[in-house]
Amino acid sequence: MKTLDYLHLDASKASKVIAALQQLLSNYQLFYTNLRGFHWNIKGHGFFVLHSKFEELYDDAAEKVDEIAERILMLGGEPVSAFSEYLKTSRIKEITGVSCGDEALKNVLDTYGLLIEEERALLSLASDAKDEATVALMSDYLKGQEKTVWMLVAFSSGDCKK
Repeated sequence: MKTLDYLHLDASKASKVIAALQQLLSNYQLFYTNLRGFHWNIKGHGFFVLHSKFEELYDDAAEKVDEIAERILMLGGEPVSAFSEYLKTSRIKEITGVSCGDEALKNVLDTYGLLIEEERALLSLASDAKDEATVALMSDYLKGQEKTVWMLVAFSSGDCKK
Protein backbone atom coordinates (compact mmCIF):
# COMPACT_ATOMS: atom_id res chain seq x y z
CA MET A 1 0.00 0.00 0.00
CA LYS A 2 0.98 3.61 -0.48
CA THR A 3 1.04 6.34 2.13
CA LEU A 4 -1.80 8.15 0.34
CA ASP A 5 -4.02 5.12 0.89
CA TYR A 6 -3.73 5.68 4.63
CA LEU A 7 -3.94 9.47 4.38
CA HIS A 8 -7.14 9.24 2.31
CA LEU A 9 -5.99 11.87 -0.18
CA ASP A 10 -6.79 11.85 -3.88
CA ALA A 11 -3.61 10.98 -5.81
CA SER A 12 -4.40 13.34 -8.69
CA LYS A 13 -4.92 16.32 -6.40
CA ALA A 14 -1.94 15.34 -4.27
CA SER A 15 0.27 15.34 -7.39
CA LYS A 16 -0.58 19.02 -7.95
CA VAL A 17 0.36 19.78 -4.35
CA ILE A 18 3.61 17.84 -4.80
CA ALA A 19 4.48 19.85 -7.92
CA ALA A 20 3.87 23.12 -6.07
CA LEU A 21 5.94 21.89 -3.11
CA GLN A 22 8.78 20.97 -5.51
CA GLN A 23 8.72 24.55 -6.84
CA LEU A 24 8.74 25.93 -3.31
CA LEU A 25 11.64 23.62 -2.41
CA SER A 26 13.70 24.96 -5.31
CA ASN A 27 12.93 28.52 -4.30
CA TYR A 28 13.90 27.93 -0.69
CA GLN A 29 17.19 26.30 -1.68
CA LEU A 30 18.18 29.41 -3.66
CA PHE A 31 16.91 31.72 -0.90
CA TYR A 32 19.02 29.82 1.64
CA THR A 33 22.13 30.14 -0.53
CA ASN A 34 21.55 33.85 -1.12
CA LEU A 35 21.07 34.44 2.62
CA ARG A 36 24.36 32.67 3.36
CA GLY A 37 26.11 35.00 0.92
CA PHE A 38 24.53 38.07 2.51
CA HIS A 39 25.55 36.81 5.96
CA TRP A 40 29.16 36.26 4.89
CA ASN A 41 29.63 39.41 2.83
CA ILE A 42 27.63 42.13 4.58
CA LYS A 43 29.61 45.27 5.44
CA GLY A 44 28.91 48.69 6.83
CA HIS A 45 26.98 50.36 9.59
CA GLY A 46 24.33 47.64 9.97
CA PHE A 47 26.85 44.76 9.98
CA PHE A 48 26.18 43.40 13.48
CA VAL A 49 22.41 43.50 13.19
CA LEU A 50 22.22 42.17 9.62
CA HIS A 51 24.92 39.52 10.07
CA SER A 52 22.89 37.99 12.91
CA LYS A 53 19.55 38.47 11.16
CA PHE A 54 20.73 36.78 7.96
CA GLU A 55 21.96 33.81 10.02
CA GLU A 56 18.54 33.58 11.70
CA LEU A 57 16.84 33.73 8.30
CA TYR A 58 19.03 31.10 6.66
CA ASP A 59 18.55 28.77 9.63
CA ASP A 60 14.80 29.21 9.19
CA ALA A 61 15.06 28.59 5.43
CA ALA A 62 17.10 25.41 6.04
CA GLU A 63 14.42 24.12 8.40
CA LYS A 64 11.73 24.85 5.81
CA VAL A 65 13.73 23.04 3.10
CA ASP A 66 13.67 19.92 5.27
CA GLU A 67 9.97 20.26 6.12
CA ILE A 68 9.00 20.76 2.47
CA ALA A 69 11.08 17.80 1.29
CA GLU A 70 9.55 15.59 3.98
CA ARG A 71 6.04 16.74 3.06
CA ILE A 72 6.74 15.79 -0.57
CA LEU A 73 7.77 12.33 0.63
CA MET A 74 4.66 12.00 2.82
CA LEU A 75 2.50 12.71 -0.23
CA GLY A 76 4.26 10.01 -2.26
CA GLY A 77 6.64 12.21 -4.21
CA GLU A 78 10.41 12.33 -4.37
CA PRO A 79 11.97 15.69 -3.57
CA VAL A 80 14.45 17.08 -6.06
CA SER A 81 17.89 17.03 -4.45
CA ALA A 82 20.22 18.32 -7.18
CA PHE A 83 21.24 21.96 -7.04
CA SER A 84 21.47 22.01 -10.84
CA GLU A 85 17.71 21.28 -10.90
CA TYR A 86 16.99 24.00 -8.35
CA LEU A 87 18.84 26.49 -10.54
CA LYS A 88 16.71 25.50 -13.56
CA THR A 89 13.35 25.67 -11.81
CA SER A 90 13.64 28.28 -9.07
CA ARG A 91 11.93 31.61 -9.58
CA ILE A 92 14.59 33.03 -7.26
CA LYS A 93 17.90 33.81 -8.90
CA GLU A 94 21.37 33.42 -7.46
CA ILE A 95 22.72 36.64 -6.01
CA THR A 96 26.45 37.16 -5.60
CA GLY A 97 28.69 40.01 -4.55
CA VAL A 98 26.16 41.84 -2.38
CA SER A 99 27.72 43.52 0.64
CA CYS A 100 25.41 46.54 0.99
CA GLY A 101 22.71 46.12 3.63
CA ASP A 102 20.05 48.03 1.68
CA GLU A 103 20.58 45.90 -1.42
CA ALA A 104 20.51 42.67 0.58
CA LEU A 105 17.34 43.71 2.43
CA LYS A 106 15.61 44.62 -0.82
CA ASN A 107 16.45 41.18 -2.20
CA VAL A 108 15.21 39.47 0.97
CA LEU A 109 11.94 41.42 0.92
CA ASP A 110 11.42 40.74 -2.80
CA THR A 111 12.07 37.06 -2.15
CA TYR A 112 9.58 36.96 0.71
CA GLY A 113 7.03 38.55 -1.61
CA LEU A 114 7.55 35.74 -4.11
CA LEU A 115 7.49 33.02 -1.45
CA ILE A 116 4.32 34.42 0.12
CA GLU A 117 2.64 34.50 -3.30
CA GLU A 118 3.56 30.85 -3.94
CA GLU A 119 2.60 29.73 -0.44
CA ARG A 120 -0.86 31.33 -0.76
CA ALA A 121 -1.39 29.51 -4.08
CA LEU A 122 -0.15 26.27 -2.53
CA LEU A 123 -2.46 26.74 0.44
CA SER A 124 -5.38 26.96 -1.98
CA LEU A 125 -4.26 23.84 -3.89
CA ALA A 126 -3.80 21.90 -0.66
CA SER A 127 -7.19 23.03 0.61
CA ASP A 128 -8.82 21.80 -2.61
CA ALA A 129 -7.04 18.46 -2.11
CA LYS A 130 -8.28 18.30 1.52
CA ASP A 131 -4.61 18.18 2.53
CA GLU A 132 -4.95 19.89 5.90
CA ALA A 133 -1.36 19.16 6.92
CA THR A 134 0.04 21.13 3.97
CA VAL A 135 -2.55 23.87 4.58
CA ALA A 136 -1.36 24.13 8.20
CA LEU A 137 2.29 24.17 7.11
CA MET A 138 1.68 26.99 4.63
CA SER A 139 -0.42 28.92 7.17
CA ASP A 140 2.42 28.69 9.69
CA TYR A 141 4.93 29.87 7.08
CA LEU A 142 2.73 32.81 6.12
CA LYS A 143 2.16 33.88 9.71
CA GLY A 144 5.88 34.00 10.43
CA GLN A 145 6.83 35.59 7.13
CA GLU A 146 4.28 38.38 7.37
CA LYS A 147 5.77 39.34 10.73
CA THR A 148 9.31 39.11 9.36
CA VAL A 149 8.40 41.30 6.38
CA TRP A 150 6.82 43.89 8.68
CA MET A 151 9.95 43.96 10.86
CA LEU A 152 12.36 44.15 7.92
CA VAL A 153 10.37 47.00 6.37
CA ALA A 154 10.41 48.83 9.72
CA PHE A 155 14.18 48.25 10.03
CA SER A 156 14.90 49.39 6.48
CA SER A 157 12.90 52.59 6.93
CA GLY A 158 16.07 53.92 8.53
CA ASP A 159 15.05 57.03 10.35
CA CYS A 160 12.25 58.02 12.67
CA LYS A 161 10.77 60.86 10.62
CA LYS A 162 6.99 60.88 10.55
